[in-house]
Amino acid sequence: MDLVQYVQDQYTTKNEFPDFAAGDTITVYYKITEGNKERIQFFRGVVLQRRGSGSTETFTIRKMSGNVGVERIFPLNMPALDKIEINKRGKVRRARIFYQRELTGKAARIKERRM
Repeated sequence: MDLVQYVQDQYTTKNEFPDFAAGDTITVYYKITEGNKERIQFFRGVVLQRRGSGSTETFTIRKMSGNVGVERIFPLNMPALDKIEINKRGKVRRARIFYQRELTGKAARIKERRM
């Protein structure tokens, strides 16, 4: 085992989050510090991708804010992440659904996966 992998395994905090994949609609709750006050804000959207592995894993979420698409990349082991809720499971065939960026309205809908 190389030294970098050993240090990452020993000293990074492992957050317990539910399993989610591209196409799922999730809500991410994260802490924001403003001065000496701290509050929790949420970001709800569709997961476009998950990339990386171990302590460097990240995921990208896209939501529509009015008529503008907003994307945000979250590291999975970010200490400010409070919790992740899965709102809907999406049925997609790809691991990275960047084609969602060009779609609007009814064409941008994702079928729900039955559980």
